[in-house]
This record gives sequence, structure tokens and C-alpha cells, in this order.
Amino acid sequence: MRMHYWLVKSEPFKYSWEQFVRDGRTFWDGVRNYQARNNLREMKVGDQVLFYHSNEGLQVVGIAKVVKEAYQDPTTDDANWVVVDLEPVKALPKPVTLATMKADDKLANLSLVRQGRLSVCAVTAAEFKHILKLGGTK
Repeated sequence: MRMHYWLVKSEPFKYSWEQFVRDGRTFWDGVRNYQARNNLREMKVGDQVLFYHSNEGLQVVGIAKVVKEAYQDPTTDDANWVVVDLEPVKALPKPVTLATMKADDKLANLSLVRQGRLSVCAVTAAEFKHILKLGGTK
């Protein structure tokens, strides 16, 4: 079975990497975009996820993993919306900024660059590995 890679965005003043690490696990809620919702539905246990600080920082700051697949978002009664459970894996030694990613030819097709407003994006294995390399880790 093939692993998939993703990127999730969070505004650090609402839910930061540091808070995520303190919590140890969270459900990824509040997604109200159909494409982002469909990406949540595609996530499988064990998939790797880049954690991106949006609005403030504009940088990938850590790696998480999917620990529970899509289920009804408990913050709404609308059955259209789902969440997944994530756990932090590790912080990047060197956060990777949006400017760095935009300037890198190897990341020219990155969803974060092409569809900047999408809160849950698919990432290719090559993009994921390259971002980890830029962030000083494997």
C-alpha cells in the first residue's frame, strides 16, 4: 500500500504547532471547502502531513501523521464535513518559508503555491522529501 503526503494549514494564533505538540493529538476540524474536504476523505492512517503556519509565519514548521481516518466533524451537524485525527511527529529544524518554496523550481507545482487558499492539500512524495531536505531533516 502506497503512502500519501499532505499539507494542512493553521493560523498559529488559532492553533499553533506548539499547541499541537502540547496536545499530542487533535482532530482537524473547521474545513469548509469541498476540495479540502475531499482531501481529508482521502487521508489514510500512516500518511505523512506537513504542518504549515498560515497568515503569520507562512512556513512549514513540522511533520504530523494521520492516526484516524475521516469521520463526521463534531463541530457541526452537517454530514458533509469530516475531520481526521493527527499526531505530531517532529518539528523541522529549519522552518521552510513560502517564499523559499515559491522560489524553488522543484516545488513549482506544489498545491500550496498554485492554490494558496486551499487549507488541506495533496503533496507528492518528491515535494514532501524536498521540503524535508530544505527543513534540515529526512
